[in-house]
Amino acid sequence: MFNSSLSVSEFVLHCAIKPEQTSTTIALLILICLVSFFGNMLVILIIITNHQLHSPMYIYIGTLAMIDLANGIILIPKMLNVILFDALVVAYTACLIQMYLILNVELMESLLLTLMAIDRYVAVVFPLRYPSIVTNKTVWVCVVILIISAFSINSSYVFYTNELLFCKTNILPYCFCDYSTMVLISCSDNPKFLLLLSTIVITCGMFPFALILFSYSIIGLAALRISSVEGKRKVFSTCLSHLLVVGFFYIPFMVSYILPGAGVKLSTEVYNIMVIIGNVVPPMMNPIIYSFRNKEIKNSIYRLLSGKKTAPGINNH
Repeated sequence: MFNSSLSVSEFVLHCAIKPEQTSTTIALLILICLVSFFGNMLVILIIITNHQLHSPMYIYIGTLAMIDLANGIILIPKMLNVILFDALVVAYTACLIQMYLILNVELMESLLLTLMAIDRYVAVVFPLRYPSIVTNKTVWVCVVILIISAFSINSSYVFYTNELLFCKTNILPYCFCDYSTMVLISCSDNPKFLLLLSTIVITCGMFPFALILFSYSIIGLAALRISSVEGKRKVFSTCLSHLLVVGFFYIPFMVSYILPGAGVKLSTEVYNIMVIIGNVVPPMMNPIIYSFRNKEIKNSIYRLLSGKKTAPGINNH
């Protein structure tokens, strides 16, 4: 505890896990870490080595796998270090860097899922114009803009965090460094700190989510007008894969960020669980979803593991 200090040089992480749940938590985190790492590495390897998958949608899927890989590397090893070795003390700068990187991968995933929804919208609603509208060059430009935008927008969190004053405690009731938790334990009562969070969550979280739902609603209506049964099946199968990815990412964050804003009070434990699920589950589930529900990736994995050469004529859409 602090009496008159106005800054801290380090934070103490307090990962609220009951002793009887420690072993289960460690086992789950290790499993998630391994599945996430090898699953995303496999998807990236498949897309890089198979030239027939060098198309817009697979560039998006590969980028998503890279974001998920980064997410797992940034978050899970540190959480395991905290739980296994009681490495609770984190230097202020290191905490700030982890917070900034986590916010970046969250925002990049949100924006990328929106781009993927728009891509499917153009492919289904304007199929004849799709090849001229969505090219590999266009996709790469969008990905670069997405990355730059995420790092630029989230820089504001770093500036605001450096303005926070900590005169009561430096204990973060969390398993990793989190902006809103830092604001809550600080002595800074200026509403601008939480207003920043609300503004970015609404503009870069809720608005993209609404756009995603709108896009897939239009896609669904367009798919119903397709006369071919196989065409309908393919569109709905692709959309279902994307919606599963969207659900695993957005639902936990909506529960943890939106409900408190609507006046629903969440316990620290529930808030922690929801945010952790939103960060660690998608990197594990996304490669599984795309491996089992995407025929091209599934076939490529089979050929890679069986040593067979890539068959020509894969349909990328």
